[in-house]
Amino acid sequence: MRVLRTALMALAIGSSGVTAGHAETPVMGTGSAFAAPIYIKWAEQLKATKGVAINYQPSGSSVGQLQVLKGLTDFGASDVPMEDSKLKEGDIMQFPTVVGGYAVVVNIPGVLPGKLRLTAPVLADIFMGGIRSWDDQQIVQLNPGLALPNLPISLLYHAGGSGGTYAISRYLSKNSAAWRDKMGIGMTLSWPVGAGVKGSYGSASTVPMTSGGIGYAELSYVTANNLATVQLQNRSGRFVLPNGSSFAAAAENGDWSVPNYAVDLTDMPGEHAWPIVTATFALVPRGPAKRATSAAVLDFFRWAFAHGDGIARSLQFVPLPGKVKADIVKHLMN
Repeated sequence: MRVLRTALMALAIGSSGVTAGHAETPVMGTGSAFAAPIYIKWAEQLKATKGVAINYQPSGSSVGQLQVLKGLTDFGASDVPMEDSKLKEGDIMQFPTVVGGYAVVVNIPGVLPGKLRLTAPVLADIFMGGIRSWDDQQIVQLNPGLALPNLPISLLYHAGGSGGTYAISRYLSKNSAAWRDKMGIGMTLSWPVGAGVKGSYGSASTVPMTSGGIGYAELSYVTANNLATVQLQNRSGRFVLPNGSSFAAAAENGDWSVPNYAVDLTDMPGEHAWPIVTATFALVPRGPAKRATSAAVLDFFRWAFAHGDGIARSLQFVPLPGKVKADIVKHLMN
């Protein structure tokens, strides 16, 4: 199984899209595992010149936020926007870098990838332990003609602070009163059933080994490991699959004018929109103590905005809208 193992290691990566003044400036970053595949590929594209050594350690969105607040890293990465008060407290700039989505993945014997249909209320009931078998009538009614086995459901959720958990819980809270009341929204939740795994990497490696398993993972992990995805009903009532096109359909309807670019892309309108879409955010200190490394980080993302769209699409990410990139460059990177 070809899991993206590099996304869980500290990576020393060379970057060439930086000014000569930033050459050999070591940059430390940590946070979102969701963002790791694209940051790795962007940086690999820049290895030839090796202007900046970027050591990025995927550790989870909550760790990315905490480390940058404490000044323990040169930049953080989070799939969850940082609170305005914390941005001010740490004198940190925040901006999105790319858009992606989380797929719901399953391992159900006899059910082909992309064939199972679920709604948000049914998914919420599965995640809360109310539905415990794959032949439960609520699932059967959504899937006429699909042979569903009498097999226990095994939930595999993200342990620790996870942007994926935040995105899933935000989507479910908008569509299930029971979830909203009992579980709420957060990077960490008190799960009543299931077992914790290490983020999307853990889901990608564990769900295929768990008969009856269900979990969630960022799409680049899903495609790299040929995981079976689920169709979800979106806000328009259509059942859609997770892919670059359905992510882009959601991103087109986001409100990018919100303060600090803290856009919410879950459950967007649009017939083709996937409902569990998120931007991932860079958190970069403004203070004098980090001036050199922050300038190098901004150079890295400036290059990525200009030259990295093709790489993003190849990994099932969606580039930011051109107007959003231009606004970030104008107001934060000059």
